[in-house]
Amino acid sequence: MNAEALQRLDSFPYRHRVAEVMSSPVVTMPAAATVKQACDLMIEKGISSVLVTGDSGLAPTLAPPLGIVTERDALRLIAEEGEAALGAPLSRLMSSPVEGVPQDAFVYLALGRMDRLGVRHLAVFDTDGSVVGILSARQLLRQRAGSALAIGDRIGVARSAEEMLEIVRGLPALASSLLAEQVAPLDVAAVISGVMRDVTGRAAHLSAEAMAEAGWGPAPAPWCALILGSGGRGESLLAPDQDNGILHAGTPKDDAWYAELGRRMADMLNEAGIPYCKGGVMAKNPEWRHDETGWRRAIDIWAERPIGENLLNVDIFFDFQAVAGRGDLAELLRAYALDRARKTIGFLRNLSLNQREMRPPLGFFGGIQTIDGRVDLKIGGLLPVVSAARILALRGGVAATATAERLREAASLGLIAENDAADLAGAHRILVRLVLEQQIEDIAEGRQPGTRVELARLTKPQRHLLREVLRRIGQVPDMVQDALSA
Repeated sequence: MNAEALQRLDSFPYRHRVAEVMSSPVVTMPAAATVKQACDLMIEKGISSVLVTGDSGLAPTLAPPLGIVTERDALRLIAEEGEAALGAPLSRLMSSPVEGVPQDAFVYLALGRMDRLGVRHLAVFDTDGSVVGILSARQLLRQRAGSALAIGDRIGVARSAEEMLEIVRGLPALASSLLAEQVAPLDVAAVISGVMRDVTGRAAHLSAEAMAEAGWGPAPAPWCALILGSGGRGESLLAPDQDNGILHAGTPKDDAWYAELGRRMADMLNEAGIPYCKGGVMAKNPEWRHDETGWRRAIDIWAERPIGENLLNVDIFFDFQAVAGRGDLAELLRAYALDRARKTIGFLRNLSLNQREMRPPLGFFGGIQTIDGRVDLKIGGLLPVVSAARILALRGGVAATATAERLREAASLGLIAENDAADLAGAHRILVRLVLEQQIEDIAEGRQPGTRVELARLTKPQRHLLREVLRRIGQVPDMVQDALSA
């Protein structure tokens, strides 16, 4: 993303998701309906499009739409054919296939997709593929941000690691611009995570394509690629490495194909600016690549022996999201994982005991401890909050992966007091901002970004606030212990 594009950047599309601005409920008509009937309905409803559905026997919003008819389509046909056009069936006029976007996508992705495809309407889908709304260019007229919005949709058409590398390299400038526009730090992290997810998914897709061309043939069974850790939570910052896995519906005999897919994915992501995971959490390694039975076996082992490396694996795995392939496979696995964890209270207690090792960097008299003038806000700051939210979510069977959402859900279930949940969510926001701002400064000055924040760059009020946040985080293990004992 170049400087000119950033200067034109409107932060609205990076603050809001499609579900917030779409029109709903969806208006549908059968393919046999006439142009006149569609025009009358659009005028009556004050809308600019209708979805065309077939005779599948399903409810209109559950069946895949056959096409879409817009007011422009109708006006164009009437201009060409006059009054005779009013009796034409919608099947003749509709555009197909219907382009769409997930309801939880940020608006910038939808705008970029509209621009690339040259369309003015997108169907909005929920996680099970049902149509839940329509997004029109008219609705977004005030939120246009020019070529800067193309970042999201460019990934979906990238054909090489080099193309994706250009996008990944633009993330620090994008994050800096969004923070300057007063976009909430967690929303900035969600945008970064969206790019990480899209790049990981695209690498999986391109790798599978390349395998077919190289003689490996198609996948022996349905599969999906998973992003793990902060990418799965939607909380990636500017020093990410790879955390990914593969779930497939085949058998162990099919592993060679998926091993090759994992290897190619890892190599492409590394070339695209997302380096190999130093801890080996990548689908190219067999412990992060399984069929459903293999993943269930791994979950059982983690639950029965939550010690050492198993604890680290749990921290990474339980935040997963599907980024390519059959997402329904991932949701079936999530249901099993949540049920197993929720019912194994000893497992959760061991996770909570591990939290006591994540001590905030505070001295005996409450001063902030530093090394070479910097304080590490990951080990004793971000991790305790993220871990607490995860444990509480597992205890309550909550499927959400974002830290703030997990805390809200835990409070609604009575696992933690609402004020405690709000305090922890606030602490999380503050720490994310401090780390993100430091990373942007470090990158600008040619330093490797990390999670260590230079104390001298903080104002006196910021240092005081940070001390209070870290002091509050020191109480987290007791909060979690109380929740598990209730």
